[in-house]
Amino acid sequence: MQEAERAYYDRRAPEYDDWYLGAGLFADRVRPGWHAEVEELRNCLRAFSVRSMLDVACGTGFLSQHVMGRVVALDQSMAMLQIARQRLPDRCVLQGDALRLPFRAGAFECLMAAHFYGHLDLGMRTRFLAEARRVAKRILMIDAAWREDVQPEEVQERVLLDGSRHMVYKRYFTPAQLAAELGGARVIYAGRWFVAVTA
Repeated sequence: MQEAERAYYDRRAPEYDDWYLGAGLFADRVRPGWHAEVEELRNCLRAFSVRSMLDVACGTGFLSQHVMGRVVALDQSMAMLQIARQRLPDRCVLQGDALRLPFRAGAFECLMAAHFYGHLDLGMRTRFLAEARRVAKRILMIDAAWREDVQPEEVQERVLLDGSRHMVYKRYFTPAQLAAELGGARVIYAGRWFVAVTA
């Protein structure tokens, strides 16, 4: 991750949950069915039964908090982790590199990555999947669903509350595309805004 990207996620941490909650800069966005899909995604996570989960790029722990069982939450951003530690007081929260996970082979039953995979280009996605498969028996991938009003792949300008502007790579997936990239994964959620698959 480049220094500019690190700075973006550190600066975004205090307002990161606004995206999920429809607050702050997202309060006036027209996103039909958004809140219902966020709740459905939470319910999927509550029902996803695993003994141990590694949540890679956990951000503020917004989704991690709904996973049952032993959870280790990992992110590169200290600002994100400060919020995650408050939200997940009984969970292990660590700083680390998603492409060089600091765990032995087979350390977890499942690895979850939510809204991270779609920020990786094809080469980095291949590297990440190899690392995910090394440390976990199963993978749960959650990302942004492709819609007709967005390009499947683009570099987006992201504006924060402080007025700063940041360029971020973003890839959107249909359920079939995401399942295929994971080698024939099973689709467990397919909505207008979110897609989740497990392999």
